Amino acid sequence: MKEEPLATHTGDVPRMDERQFERLFKEYYNPLFAYAYTIVHDEALAEEIVQTVFLRLWEKREAIAIQVSWKAYLYKAIYHESLNSKKRWHLHQRYVQGQGESVGVVTDSTDDRELEHRLEEALQQLPEKCRTVFQLSRFEELKYQEIADRLQISIKTVEAHMGKALKVLRVQLADFLVSLAFLLINLFKL
Repeated sequence: MKEEPLATHTGDVPRMDERQFERLFKEYYNPLFAYAYTIVHDEALAEEIVQTVFLRLWEKREAIAIQVSWKAYLYKAIYHESLNSKKRWHLHQRYVQGQGESVGVVTDSTDDRELEHRLEEALQQLPEKCRTVFQLSRFEELKYQEIADRLQISIKTVEAHMGKALKVLRVQLADFLVSLAFLLINLFKL
């Protein structure tokens, strides 16, 4: 049975529905992950990039007008998100190493403590297994396979826990992300 083509949002083509989104996700997730990994060289970050791109795609599905193919659109989105992630990482590294102060960044330890407190609160809201998976990935920097082996669960379960954890943390720490974005925008103006 031949599959029907995905809607491309040009002209009078109908909007993307859940079934079409699921087909895109299943068809492109692994190749997009591999592509992101070639850019950022970090499995967890590559997965987060792909999830972010698909999340944005779903959230903006009614407004997106694809002028080329879905494949081209997704690869371009992954490319830009990967580069942005690398820029944020390098900026963070400069800041952590004290170079941030040379370009006018002032650290506020009160904000740092508040962020740490809010992060801890958000982590405590996660189910125990989900929190454990997140901590092993982000704080102990274990790869998904290592986490799966240690906890005796499948990689897909690890991925599901990470997706849930990241979603909860994005919601819980949204106000800090806005503040960080404002700080970064002002940093680049200097």
